[in-house]
Amino acid sequence: MNKRFRVSGSIFSKLEELGIPASAVLRRAGLPQSYVDQPRVLVSTEELFALWRAIGEVSTNPAIGLLLGTEAKFERFQPTGLAALSTENFAAAVKQMSRYKQLTCPEEIRQETDDEEWSIQFRWLLANEVEPPVLIECCFAWVLSIARHGTGTRISPLRVEFAQTRAHVKTIERHFGCSVVCGAGRNVIVFRSSDAQRPFVTRNAELLAILAPQFEEELKQQNSHQDFAERVRLAVQQKLTGRRPTIDDIADALHVSSRTLQRRLQDAGSSFQRVLEEARHHLARHYLNNSVLELNEAAYLLGYEDANSFVRAFRIWEGVPPARWREAQRPRPAS
Repeated sequence: MNKRFRVSGSIFSKLEELGIPASAVLRRAGLPQSYVDQPRVLVSTEELFALWRAIGEVSTNPAIGLLLGTEAKFERFQPTGLAALSTENFAAAVKQMSRYKQLTCPEEIRQETDDEEWSIQFRWLLANEVEPPVLIECCFAWVLSIARHGTGTRISPLRVEFAQTRAHVKTIERHFGCSVVCGAGRNVIVFRSSDAQRPFVTRNAELLAILAPQFEEELKQQNSHQDFAERVRLAVQQKLTGRRPTIDDIADALHVSSRTLQRRLQDAGSSFQRVLEEARHHLARHYLNNSVLELNEAAYLLGYEDANSFVRAFRIWEGVPPARWREAQRPRPAS
């Protein structure tokens, strides 16, 4: 996983097309004006969030995220988007996008499915703050754009859920063609389970055979240079979904034996327990910045048996109880 995001210069061109001065957005975000003239720039998670907050603040259109995430012209799709559209169906496209997200950013596409529903969620793995609403809407609009281009139909999800409220709910409902739920426990776009197998009319095995090996080679080179302890931590974060992952779980995810994992962590001056606590600490800060989650819900997501165990661990990390830490993070009203 790359620690920084690759932001295509095309986003600044698209902003200008929509009547939003890219220079004003960069100034509001505290980013260099030179970014406008570059085909691609690298930014941290904090800088990415600042950029998307600025887009929402500078634009007078509350639905700007939907516009930026929707692509009508096939030739404007980035290589990873073209690879997704070249797969056989919607599920394969999302799997493709999820795998190669690691090449461009510290971001994860998480999927959950049952007999009736298929939910897709975006997670920013190095975030210490709540993701900007405009960015979430852009990501969901991008998924819908891939789905509609790929299937050649006006496919719509069952619903879209947001943790934060939206003033333009009706606009979002018209765009996605479904109901919108605000004040939910997570940000997620939910399709029917059967939608996953919808065939893509854009399937192109020849193009995919050209693009996929390039992505795989880049991914291989990136992983070989990445710090092993960090790879373990990120794997732990991805597995922390209501239970504490074992060393065997993480070894399987990284395609190494448990003994090799322990040895390589030792060589790096770390241990599995230490990495587990680092992962929990990082995610705890992220969850507590999401005011929708109760402490017992955060404790569950972090794999603790009860809220008291979580509170004790958090005191060790931050020196204060989680409730007090959360209160200190809330923005103070302007005087």
